[in-house]
Amino acid sequence: MAAGSKIDLSKFRNIGIIAHIDAGKTTTTDHVLYYAGAKHKLGYVDSGTTDTDYDPEEQERGITIYSACVPFTWRDCTVNLIDTPGHVDFTAEVERSLRVLDGCVVVFDAQKGVEAQSETVWRQADKYQVPRLVFVNKMDVVGANFPNALEEIKERLEGRPLALSIPIGSGSPKDSHTPFAGIVDLIAMKALYFDAKNDGKTIRVEAIPEGLQVDAEHYREQMLNVLSEKSDELANAVLAQMDTGVDIPAETIRTAIREQTIKRIIQPVLCGSGREHIGVQPLMDAVTFYLPSPLDRPPVVGTNPKKPDKEEKRKPDPKEPFCALVFKVVSDKHGDRFFLRVYSGTLKNQSRVHNPGRDFKELVSKIYHVHADPRRLPEDIPEAVAGDIVALVGLRESITGDTLCDAQHPILLEPIHFAEAVVSQAIEPQSTADKDKLIATLDSLRREDPTFTYGENKDTGQLLMSGMGVLHLEIKKHRMERDFNLKVRVYPPRVSYRETIRRQTRAEGECVRQNATGTAGMFAKLSIQLEPHKNEQQPIVVVNKVPEQVLPPSLAAAAERGIRGALMSGDLGYPVINVKATMMSAQTDPQLSSEVAFEAAASDAVNQAIKENIVLLEPVMRLEVTVPEDYMGAVNADLNARRAEIGDVVARGKLRVIEATVPLARMFDYSEKVRSLTQGRASWTMEPSAYAPAPDEVLRKLLHPDEDY
Repeated sequence: MAAGSKIDLSKFRNIGIIAHIDAGKTTTTDHVLYYAGAKHKLGYVDSGTTDTDYDPEEQERGITIYSACVPFTWRDCTVNLIDTPGHVDFTAEVERSLRVLDGCVVVFDAQKGVEAQSETVWRQADKYQVPRLVFVNKMDVVGANFPNALEEIKERLEGRPLALSIPIGSGSPKDSHTPFAGIVDLIAMKALYFDAKNDGKTIRVEAIPEGLQVDAEHYREQMLNVLSEKSDELANAVLAQMDTGVDIPAETIRTAIREQTIKRIIQPVLCGSGREHIGVQPLMDAVTFYLPSPLDRPPVVGTNPKKPDKEEKRKPDPKEPFCALVFKVVSDKHGDRFFLRVYSGTLKNQSRVHNPGRDFKELVSKIYHVHADPRRLPEDIPEAVAGDIVALVGLRESITGDTLCDAQHPILLEPIHFAEAVVSQAIEPQSTADKDKLIATLDSLRREDPTFTYGENKDTGQLLMSGMGVLHLEIKKHRMERDFNLKVRVYPPRVSYRETIRRQTRAEGECVRQNATGTAGMFAKLSIQLEPHKNEQQPIVVVNKVPEQVLPPSLAAAAERGIRGALMSGDLGYPVINVKATMMSAQTDPQLSSEVAFEAAASDAVNQAIKENIVLLEPVMRLEVTVPEDYMGAVNADLNARRAEIGDVVARGKLRVIEATVPLARMFDYSEKVRSLTQGRASWTMEPSAYAPAPDEVLRKLLHPDEDY
């Protein structure tokens, strides 16, 4: 977009394309860019040649992983289009895109209808109150069913789909007597055919086929009835047509559609096939006709960082104080790039802006217009204005979700909230010399992806990286190797077990040593009692019942250190918890007793007391699974196989919420398993609950890992 004060914001469209994985988002996006003249040759997902799937990982897997933004022009509008991932592991990319977009296109597979991730992205669009169009894609595949797709949007998504076009046939010539050949435009009441010889660029307009005339009139009547409910102007035009026979002006219909789409009363539906080059241009027209400009969206709302109770608003006007949101950070060896949605005001090159959340002033070195591949930057631009999406370089402290604003008119926007990581893996560099480089790389990846975290497990010493799924972490590993030239090894994390004692026991420990040279030796004897004692605040409690005249305070303190130190590693090598240790009696020697001796004697007493008196404890998690009722049986059976204890099952409409406790050791593959069992329609959360006795087979497996039980 050209920057400047004369920009007509009504001609801006910031839109996203969202859908379930493999519904055809990227193919649709590539056709949009081709028809708009933003690229000169169509790409193909299967061959890795689409514009928005620029990353080698995307090209190899044939899926979208990173949201990609491409500007283009169509009719008289400038459009920033973002193609987003469909895989559930990468919902953060969808989340942050929808947060800054004004409208979106939801793509559905005509054969599969509403799929699991379709529900997720639809709910995300609802969350940010984003108006949307629907594109029923793949009308050329076996089993394509346009009416069924409309019905599922009503039933499963509680939407109000409004067909603006219907398909001419369905399926391919190989499997259908009436293969998908074109579409009927219900506003113009004409049939549109797209010439395959030039990839659908040429459109033939003809009369509606006789066999479809009745269906077309039925769908058009439905469309007019729905629109007339909220549009007096259209209702009057419909009555006038009935009285005089005068056609309803197309512009009157489009005005009603636009108004009701922006208010999210309806979702206009178009159909086609990206692969067969059918129906994409009408979708592009619909984007410019019906989706909102920045002016159609309400002012952005935030708070005053100095007065948190005071609400601040910014209108999409270049003359308002500057306000923008950082919605994405891309890290590479050459420096970070920050993607910004400008909500108000004007941002100039080489200017200073305020980050109110961090109370830090940032220097904007350069401003770029974004492209699909964030590594490919065109010439920089002098300024960016309200409504634009741009990339910056030069920021030092800002991260995803941060607000940037005019320091004289501060505003703090609500940050983007992301789901917490649910899967962890241990990671280490192949060379110990690369440990610092690994930490720096993990830092870079965490800055650009809020759902990716890392940290050290204090109990096991492992460095753990955490993300939204196995695929998510696998791709991070590949990025480290490919983009950061870092060789790493990845392992499943070890469970952090604990130990406790079975029963109360007493033991005496000693440290009696006489040096062979005849010099002073060491003498200490200590009797202790260990007993089970659960205290959430203090896993180990030490009590001294020995009188001071028998055991002076300095020696008692040394004995306590010895007890606590010995309990750091129990009979099996894990920390001991839920124990009360009582010092019952002691023997000292005025010449030979010392702090070192009593620390050793206390440790000896603990080792004797816990020998063959240990219970292995495993971490147990509190689990909540939200699942459609149809999948309850499969999910419950799987939880039982994981040694889960199922508590309450709560009904929430058609969903069931299962509350359970389950051993952490059995949950590392749960994300993939529950997704498979429920076709991706379940959601779940897990948090630590307590430590509980592990079954004997777990203990045997730890003691004899090579044996088969």
